[in-house]
Amino acid sequence: MSNILVYALHHDGAVNKNSLGAISEASKLAGELGGEVHVVFVGEDISDDVAGSVGTYGAAKALRVAAPAGVAQPVVDALAKIAQDGDYGYAIFGGGLLGFEAGAGLAARLGGGIAVEITGLRVDGGAIVAERPVLGDSEISEIKFKGFGVVVGRLNAFELAQSGSAVAVEDVAVELSDASGKVTVVTRGEQRGADVNIEDAQVLITGGRGLGSPENFSVADDLAAAFGGSAAVAATRAAVDAGWFPYAGQIGQTGKTVAPKVYIGLGVSGAIQHKVGMQSAENIVAINKDGNAPIFEFADLGVVGDLHAIVPALSAAIKAKKG
Repeated sequence: MSNILVYALHHDGAVNKNSLGAISEASKLAGELGGEVHVVFVGEDISDDVAGSVGTYGAAKALRVAAPAGVAQPVVDALAKIAQDGDYGYAIFGGGLLGFEAGAGLAARLGGGIAVEITGLRVDGGAIVAERPVLGDSEISEIKFKGFGVVVGRLNAFELAQSGSAVAVEDVAVELSDASGKVTVVTRGEQRGADVNIEDAQVLITGGRGLGSPENFSVADDLAAAFGGSAAVAATRAAVDAGWFPYAGQIGQTGKTVAPKVYIGLGVSGAIQHKVGMQSAENIVAINKDGNAPIFEFADLGVVGDLHAIVPALSAAIKAKKG
């Protein structure tokens, strides 16, 4: 059972970025196992172009199941049927609430094991080993599966890698359980501050309690504007809990996991709960008047001083450099 199933979360004609990362990761693993990656779409009116596009991320097949989208039970029905009828040893979800719910249901249906919030996967002895941070991300636990294994990744844990071309789409008929008709999506809502997109930003300016007030987030906005369209503004939990910034822009254990090329923390102390959400940044810059702030222990560049004097000067310098 060397083939791997991946569930593709999709909306408005686009495949979710975390699902594409899961497909890319599964493609590497399947190559070592001598198998293939087959991607499952569940929903109505999914075009051949959208479904077939997963081939460019390493999928060998795109399987389409006509069923209600956006709820877990039809996903469980679809993946369980496909897994039972084929040569599959694992199913991988890219993360998110639907992935947790459907992944748990699939593991229960198949009598398999499940590992969630996974940040790394590797092949050892002809089987997949999942790596999950524990104890505030201070240690890594290794998880091996007996029987069918279900993996739910942490958001942004898997990198996208294009390694193929579009594939043909195969329609699969699945008899849905009675439970699949019990829930329907009435409307799709957006959480407060949903226009804050921090997961795709290449440069992330993060404000903490050290900014002093919600109005002072303007210095973070100005710095992000100086960098240009690849930059966004985010916040720590303390700033969000204080009502200074929308929850959608929160980084950390109870927020989002990000991996920008450059992370700049303004008045961010660097508590472990925040660190677990941003430690994958390629370059970490910290500006804080407290020279003993924990963030300086893992920052690549630290500046001790008044951010309200330093950041405007930095914004001006960046603008001047860009002409």
